[in-house]
Amino acid sequence: MTQTTDQKYVLQLCHGYQMPFLDVARQYASLFDATEYKVITAYLTGQKDQHVIDNSASDKVIFLEYDSKDIRGLKLKQIKQIKQLHQQYNFKFAIAHRYKAIYILQFIKGLPVIGISHAFNVYQNRTRRWFTTLNHKNLYLLGVSNAIRDNIKQQLPSFPQQHIQTLYNRINSDEISHSQFNTAEARKALDLTSDRFVFANVGRLHPDKDQKTLIDSFSLISDDIPNSILVIIGKGKLESELKQQIQSLDLDNRVFLLGIVPEAVKYFKAFDCFVLSSDYEPFGMVLLEAILADIPIIATNAGGAKEILADKDYLVNVGDSQRMAELMLKVYHLDTQEKENSCNKNAKRLNNFFTDKAAREAFWKLDFVQDIIQNKSD
Repeated sequence: MTQTTDQKYVLQLCHGYQMPFLDVARQYASLFDATEYKVITAYLTGQKDQHVIDNSASDKVIFLEYDSKDIRGLKLKQIKQIKQLHQQYNFKFAIAHRYKAIYILQFIKGLPVIGISHAFNVYQNRTRRWFTTLNHKNLYLLGVSNAIRDNIKQQLPSFPQQHIQTLYNRINSDEISHSQFNTAEARKALDLTSDRFVFANVGRLHPDKDQKTLIDSFSLISDDIPNSILVIIGKGKLESELKQQIQSLDLDNRVFLLGIVPEAVKYFKAFDCFVLSSDYEPFGMVLLEAILADIPIIATNAGGAKEILADKDYLVNVGDSQRMAELMLKVYHLDTQEKENSCNKNAKRLNNFFTDKAAREAFWKLDFVQDIIQNKSD
């Protein structure tokens, strides 16, 4: 049954709500705050969950409750359900996260769809390239960084290039800032003493995050900074390999793998320097969290990471352990003013580009969004 009111509805279709995608859903729903649109968010996978409802920032949340295996193949059942939702609400347009959601929405005739890509090489598959290009008329694509946007353009050369743009990921800066413990509290929680200079990394123990290079870098400066330690928060398939590396470098009492720390962002003020060593980084959300902790940051120039940091002096080429070590030593010797200057540069860029407010302004200025709401889509 179609809604009989003049209310305007937007559908947000998500693969699931496992982190970080619950916050992603919140981010995109918040684009419509104080507008004439109501947002209905539907999750393809995952059981009904009140926490998800409360944190989706949506006017209505729908759980389709499939398993991942249920949304393989042609997805005919899911397409039918979304068509029924469209008949009920007559959506003005839709936002789709990840390729399966984008694919499903292509079967809703005449519905403009904004597809969000959160990773590289989404369109590497030939069939995906063909299908996406075929359905270009009402499809618009957003990368969460310029690096992803450019990757999409490269893989979809026949897709209208003006329909491929960037909308950065963003962070609820006020909420996270208020949640972060001060340095003393954070160090106590992580069992870190006050006399240590703490280099830190947070991320999966995975080749993409390249903590191996970071450990090598730390080994190069460990003698120069005897009171320094390196802590790595996260779990993953490389844990055993990294432990062996630490032992072989005789760094058992200097490098610590802390495993999974729930809500790790709360403890970032325990660190004196955050180091992102990734060789593959579609965006780099953890950098935004580190910026809010007001600590110096070193990062590889991989993917979206170089778009986040304003202080380019602390970018390093992927895999360059020598240069990373030099920058770690440089950060250790920063005086208070130099540290503040670096942190302030990054904070200013965060406020200008990576907040809900900044994203909302950027979204509504996109040419194809204006065309959609004015019914001028191709």
